[in-house]
Amino acid sequence: MKIIACIKQVPDSEAKVKVENGQITWGESPLVINPFDEYAVEGALQQKEAHSGTVTALCIGPESAKEALKYALAMGADDAILISDPALEDIDSIGAARVLTAAIQKIGGVDMVMFGRQTLDNGTGLTPAQTARFLGWPMLGWVGRITVEDGRVTVERVLEEGRQIVKAKLPAVLSIVQSIGEPRYPSFMGIRRASKATIPVWTLADLGLSAPTAAVKRVEIMNPPVRETVCQIITGDTPEAIAEALVEKILAEKVL
Repeated sequence: MKIIACIKQVPDSEAKVKVENGQITWGESPLVINPFDEYAVEGALQQKEAHSGTVTALCIGPESAKEALKYALAMGADDAILISDPALEDIDSIGAARVLTAAIQKIGGVDMVMFGRQTLDNGTGLTPAQTARFLGWPMLGWVGRITVEDGRVTVERVLEEGRQIVKAKLPAVLSIVQSIGEPRYPSFMGIRRASKATIPVWTLADLGLSAPTAAVKRVEIMNPPVRETVCQIITGDTPEAIAEALVEKILAEKVL
């Protein structure tokens, strides 16, 4: 069984969002693997262990995104591929889905593609379904448990109303939620292997794609005005004196 875990590099969840030159920025916050995508990697590794398969981590991003891919390798993924191109800097979810689809088709022989349920930076949660649509494969969302047998996948979907059992033929696209199980920590040997791994970088030309015609449009954003407040503590020898001073202050400030 060949499984692809699609991941993304995002700012650390503790990052403080700021506005600079009319645009949102996370400043110098460290970049990490999207926490929700760790569950996708975990789900992929569980199926790898159950069916003697392989897991490929796939990511769209700049050169720095190799660190997120190395984290997936350290968790247990067999290999990783980075899709990096200057034309993808402001790509939207549909553009990302088209690029991922081309990469999946280039890899070939894929049985399952797994995503996290959303990303921390944009958080639309649309890319899994859009990728499934372009591939023409079934889409199974909010998956908390997976069983594969006889070329079919049975999943338990975790919904607000309860649990739902859904079946589909493979290949299929799944978005994974936390119920799949706590993501495993990278082992020492996994970290060493990942540090030495060579991660191939594919461009749009390698995928036979042209630059996306539509990109995310960024509007100018302003920081909210800063409101300064002054606190004055009224003291006195007795409660009556404090009350009298408070009344005088209220009258002087024309609050009443």
